[in-house]
Amino acid sequence: MGLTGMALAIDAGNSKTDVALVATDGSILATARGGGFRPPVVGVERAVDVLAPLVAFVLAEAGVGGAAGPGGAAGAAGVVGPVGAAGVAGPVGAAGMVGPVGAAGMVGLVGAAGVTEPVGAAGAARTAGPAGAAGAPGPAEVAGVAGPVEHLSAFLANADLAVEEARLTAEIARRGWAGTVAVRNDTFALLRAGLPDEGEPVGVAVVCGAGINCVGVGRDGATARFPSIGRISGDWGGGAHLADEALWCAARAEDGRGAPTELVSALPAHFGLTTMRELIEALHLHEIPGHRRHELPPVLFAVATAGDRLARTLVTRQAEEIALLARVALERLGLLDEPTPVILGGGVLTARHPLLHDHLTQLLTDRAPKALPHVVTAPPVLGAALDTLDRAGAKAGAYGRVRRAWG
Repeated sequence: MGLTGMALAIDAGNSKTDVALVATDGSILATARGGGFRPPVVGVERAVDVLAPLVAFVLAEAGVGGAAGPGGAAGAAGVVGPVGAAGVAGPVGAAGMVGPVGAAGMVGLVGAAGVTEPVGAAGAARTAGPAGAAGAPGPAEVAGVAGPVEHLSAFLANADLAVEEARLTAEIARRGWAGTVAVRNDTFALLRAGLPDEGEPVGVAVVCGAGINCVGVGRDGATARFPSIGRISGDWGGGAHLADEALWCAARAEDGRGAPTELVSALPAHFGLTTMRELIEALHLHEIPGHRRHELPPVLFAVATAGDRLARTLVTRQAEEIALLARVALERLGLLDEPTPVILGGGVLTARHPLLHDHLTQLLTDRAPKALPHVVTAPPVLGAALDTLDRAGAKAGAYGRVRRAWG
């Protein structure tokens, strides 16, 4: 990682962003957490602004000089203080950024998921970029303004298309935080976190959290991806989608347009209400903030577990969609006939609801019998940190140190 022996690892999700400063030996020198990363909503420049105080904070914590480029002088205002051995967070500043976690008080950093280009032989730096439509490798890194660290690996939500990755890469490189910058969709971080640290990285990852996405890496760096930008790209599922489906079914059941379901009473009861009409009105008038819809998938799973037919149908459909994504990715990469890791992550999957998990496992057994499903609960920033070690050609012990830092 150059003269500094350090790199920046970033995992940025829709709701929160994690930044870690990683040494070549696998030591986590500083961490910070900030707000959500939403370039489609605020634009690329303002989205990257969310990263600036977090990067400044971790560099300052490690005693590293500031960045040379634009945004490098961003202060640490609003960064929450370090979490110590007792795990108590310091005061929140104006921007509400969460501060670093000490080695003795490491807490899980949560994001959406992502990793960069595949590794070749064990210990080799990741230099080949993602394969395009024709299988040709793309650029792995772009040069940034000479910064305080050699490299920055960023795995970002909403970096779903090649043009989005390119724009985000250029903007981050412009900030002068690192000599080289690599940006990938955050689902690649989940994949890297779940794959072994030796040998050719081959596998598929499906994340089902607020949304749903799937990526895969095959032999010689081949990749399989989906646009994953919502209904227009054929997506079905994820926590937000399940919440909306549950509300839709319950509303129709109450007014007679749909099949009966216990969701009619369970969803309003969660918010202390009696009827779906009351809940619809409260959501529409923002008496219940829209972001609280994320509380509804566990209610859906509880109703399904109790035997409600309609709720079970939604959960079953989610399992089928996850299995379908995994199978299609394996098929595209020519991996259906060989044992291949299928890494599963995101809040919907890591909750391990028996109805969803058991049905998904059975579907994979039937449709992709060589698949080796594995649920990863470690935070996706782990994948970003491992990627920095891949690029540095780090020694085996460094990987174990990073993995232990995030459990």
